Amino acid sequence: MSGGHDKPEKDTPCSEMLDQIYVYIDGELGEGDCEQVREHLSGCNPCLDEYGLEEAVKKLVAKHCGCDPVPLDLRDKVLGRLARAREEQLAREAKAAGTPPG
Repeated sequence: MSGGHDKPEKDTPCSEMLDQIYVYIDGELGEGDCEQVREHLSGCNPCLDEYGLEEAVKKLVAKHCGCDPVPLDLRDKVLGRLARAREEQLAREAKAAGTPPG
């Protein structure tokens, strides 16, 4: 998702912001970081769409699985798989655009 937006150089890249979205949704970010996420989301529709999807999934899981105990390492496994999927997606996009990933 990064690289495709016309954002000023000082802004946090979308890939870094999306890594923080999961922590933001869980309410685990400090207020300064929360403000940074909110500011980015207010000006970046692709990230806002991703945030909306992630928030909806979290609510759905909480509604249907809220009573089940969660394995302690589940969050790390899920975040790891999401990071790998994001890297694969970025690599596919870079390959389609004819540019090296990264």
